[in-house]
Amino acid sequence: MDATIVPEQLAAPHLTSGGLLILIGVLLVAVILAAFAWGRRLKARAPAPPTPEEQPRLPEGGAVGDVVENREPDELPRTDRRRTPHELKSDGNGSRRGS
Repeated sequence: MDATIVPEQLAAPHLTSGGLLILIGVLLVAVILAAFAWGRRLKARAPAPPTPEEQPRLPEGGAVGDVVENREPDELPRTDRRRTPHELKSDGNGSRRGS
């Protein structure tokens, strides 16, 4: 048995490798065109943007202003043990309105 392999025997013929590259290129272009057509179809089914008449309007009294108020933190009494969440007030924000 001959242990030497001629490099020309391992290489694919030029026609086969060139044809394979062309086939891959054609498939790639077909996939890109199909994705483009699918995207156009999805965009055509989407609702149109609202017209100027459908846009939201300001209330009759004008723009609503911000509410400005002073808030004071809820103080916790000093204890020797750690408090758990269920022992705290459950008002949600940990502060109260200031005077």
